[in-house]
Amino acid sequence: QKTHVKSISLRYPLYLLLNSHLFCLLKNEKGLIIFFLCAYVPKTAAGHCKWAQVLKDLEQIKTSKDIDVSLYTANTDEDVKCREPVIRCFFLETKVILQECLIKNCSKTQDVLNIWKNGNASLENNKLNSTRSAKCKECEEYEEKNFTEFVQSFVKVIQKECK
Repeated sequence: QKTHVKSISLRYPLYLLLNSHLFCLLKNEKGLIIFFLCAYVPKTAAGHCKWAQVLKDLEQIKTSKDIDVSLYTANTDEDVKCREPVIRCFFLETKVILQECLIKNCSKTQDVLNIWKNGNASLENNKLNSTRSAKCKECEEYEEKNFTEFVQSFVKVIQKECK
């Protein structure tokens, strides 16, 4: 019985405190505005680019010396209507890097696998642009470039997507 009484005696002052301060704020227009701003701001501050993890992993692999492949590298200045096919091309070529790493047992295999998984998950969950322009190139139509140039272009494309 004493525990129950203590519990009630602690809850009542808390109730009064909340009732007098918090609920009073919600009773007027300014209080409502402050409440909604406080509720909204943390979400916008925490919101980040869906490709942030991919960028982080690209930074990890860009200096790799044991990845030596030529890859179809999309242009970073492609038309906005071609953005999804360009990004898909980069992720398809990441699969080539992954295969190369598995064969050669690269030190960055896990990072490449992360890029491929995270990228494909983002592409599947968030369709970028379902309509494809007739002037968009197929992945195989782009010039083949070395691994370093490929990663640099990939980073630029993802950074544009994050803006």
